[in-house]
Amino acid sequence: MFPRHQIPNAVTIGRIALIPPIVWLLALEYYVVAVVLLTIAGLSDALDGWLVRRYGWHTRLGAWLDPAADKLLMLGVYVAVTLSGLLPLWLLVLVVGRDVWLTVGSALYRVFVGPLAIRPLLISKVNTFLQITLVLVAIVKVGLLALDPIWVQLLVIVVAFTTVASGLAYTVQWGFYAWRHLHGHTNPAGTSGRTP
Repeated sequence: MFPRHQIPNAVTIGRIALIPPIVWLLALEYYVVAVVLLTIAGLSDALDGWLVRRYGWHTRLGAWLDPAADKLLMLGVYVAVTLSGLLPLWLLVLVVGRDVWLTVGSALYRVFVGPLAIRPLLISKVNTFLQITLVLVAIVKVGLLALDPIWVQLLVIVVAFTTVASGLAYTVQWGFYAWRHLHGHTNPAGTSGRTP
């Protein structure tokens, strides 16, 4: 019998399985079907999170798998819409660069300072929401509704700002934690965590 506490992980794996067809559909400009699958992926993200909170089905695999699925989905979608010409290349570089910067930074922190529990900052949550909104608006503009291009252009600017702001916020926070640790204070960063 399938272990019940692994159900959220199964849902997450299902979300990962949706990434290739979503990217393929976007590349072929089948935007309506792509939006449907993106919606399913978003609902699956909400579902596995609810299951974990409701039933306490926390697992080490899930703690790693869920954020990995989100990052892979976001990366795949951004690459697809950028190659389709819906978003500028420099924004893709900025979004990916921010994630690489934080991944490398958290790894270096753990090596040279100690364990790091990453608590998502408000600016990071806002940034993620706006990144998803931008992709959906860009797709809807060309595939579903005749939206004014100004909305995409404004969102591009806002997402660029929040991407940089969230990266700087984590850099400052972790720098403060490292300074306190090196000066003999208790490490407020905690004992475990994941990249935002």
